[in-house]
Amino acid sequence: MPFNSTYTAVVPAAGIGKRMAASCPKQYLSLAGLTLIEHSIMALKRHKQIGQVIVVLHPEDETFASLSIAQQPWLTTVVGGAERSDSVMAGLQRVEPGQQWVLVHDAARPCLALDDLNNLLSLAQTGHVGGILAAPVRDTMKRAHADQRVLKTESRENLWHALTPQFFPLAELKAAMIKAKAKQVAVTDEASAIEYAGGTVKLVLGSASNIKVTQPEDLLLAEFYLQQALATGKTAL
Repeated sequence: MPFNSTYTAVVPAAGIGKRMAASCPKQYLSLAGLTLIEHSIMALKRHKQIGQVIVVLHPEDETFASLSIAQQPWLTTVVGGAERSDSVMAGLQRVEPGQQWVLVHDAARPCLALDDLNNLLSLAQTGHVGGILAAPVRDTMKRAHADQRVLKTESRENLWHALTPQFFPLAELKAAMIKAKAKQVAVTDEASAIEYAGGTVKLVLGSASNIKVTQPEDLLLAEFYLQQALATGKTAL
């Protein structure tokens, strides 16, 4: 595939973010002058090879259309489903048939670094195997009983935190997700669907700053990372 190829990114945003205990879905919380989802979308669109972004929304979402980014000609919205995998599949169905690869990125992951995205996209230049951004586990890992008593300490060797975007050949990802759905296998990310279908997933080293905002305190950390990127010229708000 030529280096000037453009790709489509799917951004599932049909969740309601219960863990944030906020008055609105977490993707619409304000961060450094924009909503979380705007930061996440623009982190993708800053890369010259991202040609289209498909945002998957809750059927009752009345907020996204009010954002200025919603009017961009390179952005499309579709209605999602009950589970994240349903929403991702709805987005995949809208990708142009000629596209060979597709990205999926979390709506509440605003601190994606351009260099990390570039490294992930390079998978399309080196073969037919997709992969994900990931960060090595640094903390000591404990496995617990149901009552939160420690059962044992797990070795952190070869353990990674899965991040997004995740980047796979479009046909392979659609087939894997259809297979998992048919067998009622719960997939927590796109890589787990590929794994279930017997495919290979490469790990591309990503920045630990590429956090997913899930708890209230994550907002402060995300804002710090965004301001640091702005100060070093790695991004522009």
